[in-house]
Amino acid sequence: MRRKRANTVNIPSKWREQFPQALIEQQAIGESRADVFRLRQDGGADLFLKAEPVGEFGELAHEIERLRWLQQVNLPAPVVLDALTENHHHWLLMTAVPGQDLASANTLSAAQIVDILATALGTLHQIPIAQCPFDHTLDQRIALARQHLSAGLVDAADFDDERLGRSAEDVLAELLSTQPNTHDLVVAHGDACLPNFMVQGGRFSGFIDCGRLGVSDRYQDLALAARSIERNLGPEWVKPFFERYGVEPDEQRMRFYCLLDEFF
Repeated sequence: MRRKRANTVNIPSKWREQFPQALIEQQAIGESRADVFRLRQDGGADLFLKAEPVGEFGELAHEIERLRWLQQVNLPAPVVLDALTENHHHWLLMTAVPGQDLASANTLSAAQIVDILATALGTLHQIPIAQCPFDHTLDQRIALARQHLSAGLVDAADFDDERLGRSAEDVLAELLSTQPNTHDLVVAHGDACLPNFMVQGGRFSGFIDCGRLGVSDRYQDLALAARSIERNLGPEWVKPFFERYGVEPDEQRMRFYCLLDEFF
């Protein structure tokens, strides 16, 4: 991975002055629209920078709010150290969550990964929804999905394999016609794939990429978690995940929330 000194990356001038000798490494994992950089300091803890162009559908400002809320409810996540808007970008400076993400934790068995993910989601989902100020219920998410489609932000070439070749309008029509009748609201991560859960020493160490956290159906998380497990560990590990989490899988809701994810 190519390293750059802080003064060669167009980061806010305040931070260039604060970290004049730091090395910055751009991070490649994940599907976020934001740019993410690891800031390495000689003799100091690593930090992370995140940048996103200012725009109507940006998520970084939302993530900053959610990280601050997670700190208030004592759940492990990056700590916001500073946030700025400069050069037509929102910028976030935050601490690093220790360890590796679950998609990169090669020393863990599949059983350990499934257990850690199920336990972390169970802990988050037990937070009373009345404590969470972020509304990601289905009406809100479908309205935003429509807006993303109208704004040209939905890439049909990036659809999951089972939907490749279909138009975004066709997938939206299926989404609208298959809305579930059951709504079991929890505080959901919103993008519960393996790269967004950190582990250190075989134990969960924190949530990352939290810009979509909010009150939603628990299958917003369970569907994306199951899909991520199937892709990274194999389909045989989906059933143990649900057993460890403690619910019977609802195939209809799983399909629906994977459909919904195509618009984000």
